Amino acid sequence: MITRYYRELLNFCLRKVKDHDTAADLAQESYARVLAMQQAGQAVLEPRALLRQVALNAKIDMDRRADIRRHDNIDELDEAVLPTQPQHLQPEEIYASSQAAEAYLKAIEGLPTRCREAFCLYAFDELPNKEIAQRMGISLSMVNQYISRGKLACAACRQTQKGSHAKE
Repeated sequence: MITRYYRELLNFCLRKVKDHDTAADLAQESYARVLAMQQAGQAVLEPRALLRQVALNAKIDMDRRADIRRHDNIDELDEAVLPTQPQHLQPEEIYASSQAAEAYLKAIEGLPTRCREAFCLYAFDELPNKEIAQRMGISLSMVNQYISRGKLACAACRQTQKGSHAKE
């Protein structure tokens, strides 16, 4: 793969950056990322296309780093230029998720003991209703009632969460 596509990838990178050394760096980075993917067990069906896409992504990363380095004061940077974490890793989202998780746990803990046990076996252990009935020594219809009651408690919690987000 290396000798087969290297020259073509280098020319592709050279057209993108107009500097031979930078193009060579991009090509090398592209090969390193693709080889790492292969070693991780990912199948590479179209190596030529993948190398080009990885090179484009590496160029975007390089441009972002260059934009950040151009500024002496990070406060002058436009927020769109700053690298950000995915939305689910933002502190506000993490806090909201932990608050929601606590609310759901309180709702589940508020269920009667046998109901909570059946619901947890269903929701967290992902056991089929029939197996839950056998484990707990109760009828299948009772398991269904317990699970329904647990789902209703979670639905009420979800509605409460939506209501509190609407107020914020």
